[in-house]
This record gives sequence, structure tokens and C-alpha cells, in this order.
Amino acid sequence: MANSTFSGAVRSENGFQSITKNATTGAVTVEATYDARPNFRQTIDNATLNTGADVTTTLTTAQSGTLFEVDGTGDIVVNMPALSTANVGTSYEFLVTTAVGAAKTVTLVLPGAGVSNWFAALADADGAAGYVFDVAGDTLTLPNSTVVGSRIKVVCVSDDGTNSTWQADAISSPIATVA
Repeated sequence: MANSTFSGAVRSENGFQSITKNATTGAVTVEATYDARPNFRQTIDNATLNTGADVTTTLTTAQSGTLFEVDGTGDIVVNMPALSTANVGTSYEFLVTTAVGAAKTVTLVLPGAGVSNWFAALADADGAAGYVFDVAGDTLTLPNSTVVGSRIKVVCVSDDGTNSTWQADAISSPIATVA
């Protein structure tokens, strides 16, 4: 099919679709549908990790771009999505809204123990521990007593379906760890 160039506005009463066509079978796959006014606001999830109890959850790529509010009253384990090339570019943010309790932790765990790594830039918000880079480990932890306002931003920078690398920026007090 030829390309089309328009000099005026392109309008549709029923939306637009971006598609791909399989060269062998001819099957058409809809990659994106644009049928409403786009919403570029960040999704805020104040339920999944904000329960006041222990939580273990596995995130999906569909949740990419979400800011999760974290209630540190219970132990929280967040598993990143299973290994997949589709993970590249997936990102999440976490904001501590209730301090991490005594003997409690918040952990972000990469898939495939021992085959994935955090490339983490860890900052101590009160300055006592300074700024640390850690690139060896698949579990990022906010320790007990992590204060309200501490935050983590993560993005998958590589995933070949066998191992992955996720970049993490954490500003917390006390400082987060990677192991």
C-alpha cells in the first residue's frame, strides 16, 4: 500500500487504528486504537500496595507508567513481570505514603533469580549514607523505618527473554539496598 500525505486535518468519527500485517499469513493485528481524547496523565494506584497489611504481587506490562502508593505497615513483595522481550521500556514508580514499619521491608524482585540485575542509583535522602551505585543483585529493598516520601523509579532497559536489566533510582531514608 502506498503512503498518503495530507495537507489538512485528518478527521474520523470512529477513531484510528495502527496495525501490522503478517507478511506470511496476511493476518492483521491492531497495535493501538485511538478512539477517544488521549489521556497523558500518569495512572495512580493507591490500592494494590496501600492495604496496611502484607502484600505480594506481580506487576504486568499493562501497569507500566503507574505510580504505586506504598503503605509500609506490612511486608511488601513486588515481583517485576516475568522475563519477556516485551518488558523493555516498562516503567513503574513507588511512593512511600506510610513509613515502613519495624521489622518490615518493601522489596522489588526481578524475575529469574540470578539472571537479572538492578542497575541502581541509591540516594540517602538525609545525606548520611550519600549516593551509591549498585549493579549486582536482583532484589531492591527499602528497609524498616523508611520514611514517608521515599520513592523509587524503575525501568526495564534490556530483556532478551532469558535475563533482564532494570534501572532503578531510589531516594529514601534510610538508603535502599540491592542484593
